[in-house]
Amino acid sequence: MSSHPLKISGNLKNPIPKQHEKFLETLKRRFVQNAHRHQGIQWDDVRMRLMTRPDKLGPLFEMEKTGGEPDVVGQDKTSGEYLFYDCSEESPGGRTSLCYDRAALQARKEFKPKGNAMDTAFAMGVELLTEAEYMELQKLGPFDKKSSSWLKTPPDIRELGGALYGEVRYGRFFLGHNGAQSYYSRRGFRSSFRI
Repeated sequence: MSSHPLKISGNLKNPIPKQHEKFLETLKRRFVQNAHRHQGIQWDDVRMRLMTRPDKLGPLFEMEKTGGEPDVVGQDKTSGEYLFYDCSEESPGGRTSLCYDRAALQARKEFKPKGNAMDTAFAMGVELLTEAEYMELQKLGPFDKKSSSWLKTPPDIRELGGALYGEVRYGRFFLGHNGAQSYYSRRGFRSSFRI
């Protein structure tokens, strides 16, 4: 397995109460300050779901720790799960300079990056945003005005050696492509998590 740009703490499944409460306060503050992202959803309901599933907080904590500033952007009416996206203004700073996936990392002969987006997301327990999810996020934004973010790439594009990314320039959303082996200091990835 390739190396990752972050180390997953061993005790995230059972965070100490003080750490747990501090993290919940951070999430609450962000939730209240950005009410337009989750109209019709109440913080008390979100908090109750988080409190009854403390073993699921690890991925959210990793999103926060790596600069993603996770926030609620919706709720699955069937399962009751709340959907969190990385809502940092720019691509999360703790996840930049990554190529797209392990195959891309292994294919590089020199100047290898410190890791890849897909393995890092897997280690965190999250998913890369799809193109559709990224477009939904941009309705709440704009995001990535100075950076860009790798997006989950359809297999047919990946099989040809490419990978997708999104960014905002000139006040508009753009979808782009690069070779999956490429990496940039201003490109990370945005993730989603359901709880």
